[in-house]
Amino acid sequence: MEFKANILSADEMKRALTRIAHEILERNKGAEHLALIGVHTRGIPLAARLAAKLRELESTDVPLGKLDITLYRDDLSEIAHQPIVRRTEVPFDLARRRVILVDDVLYTGRTVRAALDALIDLGRPEGIQLAVLVDRGHRELPIRADYVGKNLPTARDEVVKVKLQETDEVDAVELWEDAR
Repeated sequence: MEFKANILSADEMKRALTRIAHEILERNKGAEHLALIGVHTRGIPLAARLAAKLRELESTDVPLGKLDITLYRDDLSEIAHQPIVRRTEVPFDLARRRVILVDDVLYTGRTVRAALDALIDLGRPEGIQLAVLVDRGHRELPIRADYVGKNLPTARDEVVKVKLQETDEVDAVELWEDAR
């Protein structure tokens, strides 16, 4: 792979998440009955950052969960012979909650479809909204994000890498070209 460009710096990422938090509060008329659920791997720290920002803005804690979608993927046989299954942790009842599903990059929509299936297996929330740091286009399913940090038109041979302090020791969004 060949590096092409820096898309978001740490400061730009922070501003994007702050804007998303404000949009969530505006659309939902506050934080009451909200819950954030991050999709493994990078959706989890992004959801935690949004929860911290919502706490700062509203002085209330929004419940936070972690969702593993591995067994719900439609390409499971293609990704690994023995895929790594992580832990789903949703320590609250989904009923009467508006769930904000959080992920790093929205691409084909297949990850979100799997996340919706996994989430519905856990309960029936009042509603589900989607927040992503980057929307790169190329949808294969009729899925759109409610909250987007950065819209980034890409070519199919490009790769968007989200790097987070919690997982990669740096905050950045980078564009790479896949030379395959």
